Amino acid sequence: MENVSIKIINKSKHPTPAYETNASAGMDLRAELKEAVVLKPLDRHIVKTGLYIALPPGFEAQIRPRSGLAAKFGISVLNAPGTIDADYRGEIGVILVNLSNENFTINDGDRIAQMIIARYAHTKWEEVNVLDETERGSGGFGSTGI
Repeated sequence: MENVSIKIINKSKHPTPAYETNASAGMDLRAELKEAVVLKPLDRHIVKTGLYIALPPGFEAQIRPRSGLAAKFGISVLNAPGTIDADYRGEIGVILVNLSNENFTINDGDRIAQMIIARYAHTKWEEVNVLDETERGSGGFGSTGI
């Protein structure tokens, strides 16, 4: 497993994100709130974290839902996965949405999402007139079986 050094400023009252286990892919992000936020059904809200990061070029931070919040309460990250680009220096905010039929309260310090650091590559398009053939071909949306 590769370790990447990333600069972080933590202006929140909460611990800096960390891996909960040696094999964890993501780190939990916590809400940095002055007062609780109530998400009504189908409401969305940008929840700030008090965190600022400087990713090296070639890396992104992916913001993903926490499975427990999704399964138990219907709370998800609206643009999952959200992307933090290597040149962004603002505060990390998480767009949460309530997909349940019940109100959900977000309190200061609640674990609201997980952040995964991932490599990416830029693409150089090569325009052609024909693509190579594959067994699948143009079959999509369920074409490989049930």
